[in-house]
Amino acid sequence: MTTATATPASSVTDAAGSPSVDETAAAARRAFATTVASTAAERAGWLAAVADALDAARDELVPLADEESHLGTARLTGELARTTSQLRLFARAVVEGAYLEATIDHPDATTIPPTPDLRRMLRPLGPVAVFGASNFPFAFSVAGGDTASALATGCPVVVKGHSAHPRLSRRTAEIVGDALAAAGAPDGIFGHVEGRAAGIALVQHPEIRAVGFTGSLHGGRALFDLASSRPDPIPFYGELSAVNPVLVTPAAVEARAAELAAGLAGSFTLGAGQFCTNPGVVFVPGGSGFAELVAAQVGHPGAVPMLTDGIAAAFADGVAGLARHEDVTVVAGDPVQQPGTGSAVVLSTTTSAVLADPGALLAECFGPATLIVEYADVDDALAAIRAVGGSLTATVHAEPGEDLGGILAVLTEIAGRVLFAGWPTGVAVSWAQQHGGPWPATTTIHTSVGVTAMRRFLRPVAYQEAPDAALPAELREGNPLGIPRRVDGVLTVPAAAAG
Repeated sequence: MTTATATPASSVTDAAGSPSVDETAAAARRAFATTVASTAAERAGWLAAVADALDAARDELVPLADEESHLGTARLTGELARTTSQLRLFARAVVEGAYLEATIDHPDATTIPPTPDLRRMLRPLGPVAVFGASNFPFAFSVAGGDTASALATGCPVVVKGHSAHPRLSRRTAEIVGDALAAAGAPDGIFGHVEGRAAGIALVQHPEIRAVGFTGSLHGGRALFDLASSRPDPIPFYGELSAVNPVLVTPAAVEARAAELAAGLAGSFTLGAGQFCTNPGVVFVPGGSGFAELVAAQVGHPGAVPMLTDGIAAAFADGVAGLARHEDVTVVAGDPVQQPGTGSAVVLSTTTSAVLADPGALLAECFGPATLIVEYADVDDALAAIRAVGGSLTATVHAEPGEDLGGILAVLTEIAGRVLFAGWPTGVAVSWAQQHGGPWPATTTIHTSVGVTAMRRFLRPVAYQEAPDAALPAELREGNPLGIPRRVDGVLTVPAAAAG
């Protein structure tokens, strides 16, 4: 049953159950009749209104987020700023128009077969279900990247709030709904439901046309299977699991071991290690003493609260399992964790051990732990990295002039983002970003961060021999919106779009 008052443009529920999901999904479908025909300027206005409303509520939202997540006001203030910034980035992108991939082929009788007048662009899929994530209560939650990218394309959104921050989710949903209503968005464009049953019902609901998910491998796989087994299967865009391997070459260790050790220590302990891009396995030359350098940087860390008791328990089990492995040594920290908290642990092993038991040693351990793997030579390391499977990121630390061809051939095969400097725990929101990788990192080739995240919620439609008046404005002959288009194979960028 719906127990919260629905805003004019949204449905916000705080009780699980199919009836509320039915009502919210039906409202989203009705809204789609308006959003599919909306202009880029209208959608940009909706996104900007949400961003402004969230910024105005910062002093209310950040303390509430800290109460439920324990992530600290500094981190959460920055995360909220990231969230509103990406809403505004999507607003600019939809007005610019290149994301639509508008393409025009004029009739050509000389081709085989002859080419008719064909015009193609991307169109919104329909209502989208979004699952909030535990570890980013703003940027990957109710008003996060999945919601922003779906709304930008013209897809109504129904968010399943995360149980790790229920009060924040409800309040954010109210603010988003009020802002959309005030900006003139249609009724039902945004909804919010809670509970496991509601999430399952959303994925199976016939009005939902795609799902965005960030969470565990187990939970994501279960929902992915539900989406695939529907009578009408729908795309499930899941970000699930990654260990984000790092390869440090012998030359890099020799040149700057202390600097790299400090960087790794700061990265894998950041936010109690609760980042999907946490560097969980690091390959270093055997006998380099690198693990001991990292241990010295970590020191004797105290336990810090984790996002949920469940996450803390899973981390404790994972660390304990690694520590019990006969080929693993605990270099720093205590593998016995305290309930509800996490403290940093550095472990070490060898490539031979990884290759002998990759399932145990390369499983994601979500929290402040990293496994240092010593290798005999770079080829030895690459053999073990191949066993990692798909990952969000892969990093190589090398010195200028080193031949990286063989290394990159492996890293680009397993990861969506390859770093040559720094550490992966930082994901810029931009046009060029790729946040996704082969399974089990994600269920898709698309990114969930950055402007091209919109591509997940769009599908191509071609119009053949259509009268100009019947075409979307983006495909009309005179290009009334002034957007970039490919015409007869040639990319054309109007002066206004080129900026």
